[in-house]
Amino acid sequence: MPSCVRCSRELSSSSGENTLCRDCRADVGLGAPSNEPASRPPARNSQPFLLTQAIVGINVLIFLAMVLSGVSPMSPTQLQLVTWGANFGPLSLGSQPWRMLASNYVHIGAIHIFFNMWCLWNLGRLAERIFDRWTYLLVYTASGIAGSLSSLWWHPQGIGAGASGAIFGLAGGLIAVLYLGKLPMAKEALRPTLKSLLTFAAYNLFFGLVPGIDNAAHLGGLAAGLALGAILAGSVTESPEIRARWRNYALIGTTLLLFAGYSYLKQKSGSTPTLNSRQTICHPDWSIA
Repeated sequence: MPSCVRCSRELSSSSGENTLCRDCRADVGLGAPSNEPASRPPARNSQPFLLTQAIVGINVLIFLAMVLSGVSPMSPTQLQLVTWGANFGPLSLGSQPWRMLASNYVHIGAIHIFFNMWCLWNLGRLAERIFDRWTYLLVYTASGIAGSLSSLWWHPQGIGAGASGAIFGLAGGLIAVLYLGKLPMAKEALRPTLKSLLTFAAYNLFFGLVPGIDNAAHLGGLAAGLALGAILAGSVTESPEIRARWRNYALIGTTLLLFAGYSYLKQKSGSTPTLNSRQTICHPDWSIA
């Protein structure tokens, strides 16, 4: 009897030419044929969007902690942002490289975090239907660090903070997987979602031309997400073992590339600190028909 290519569960005889079981089709936003009997509850994502909720929660808790410690909720100072982990070349490329990750969870005021978290919430809902959670976390984290590296390359003495490099990476990963992946649905059905994702990326890159917006982080995150999505696209509907193998390959390769980029940037420096936010504007228009 044939098995689901995603979870290896046996398919019912009424599944026809489907290569995914009912639960896995539902997991990527597809419905099950009406003549296919219901099966046990999904083995994965039984609590939908838990990872997105956790990431948003961490960002909000850090922002609240900043405000409760005396940081201005609307216009924090550069010193306050650096104290809480903002990306700053002399420190990030010196004794505190952890800032390249931590800065993705630090925001420059209430408006900044509101737009970023609104966008992350909507993109994350789609990402958790396409990726397994470890892949989601890999794309999000690696893209955020890549955005921080791009920011340091463009203005090594700048002070940068915000989640939108990582958010752009999620968008890039989804674009690559939806375009290149072998999802069990017609390309026509994916076009509205791809159009929304492309519109998101184009609009926010244009918005990033405003002074004070860290477009270098946006571009770095987007490029990393597109690359990771292209690498992982072929395995997104494969068995858990194959997905894990490709994810491990991507993790090793990404780690080596990020370390190489970091080593290169350590040899460069600037002079005058500037303040840059990483902000996205998003509309909740993500769907898989």
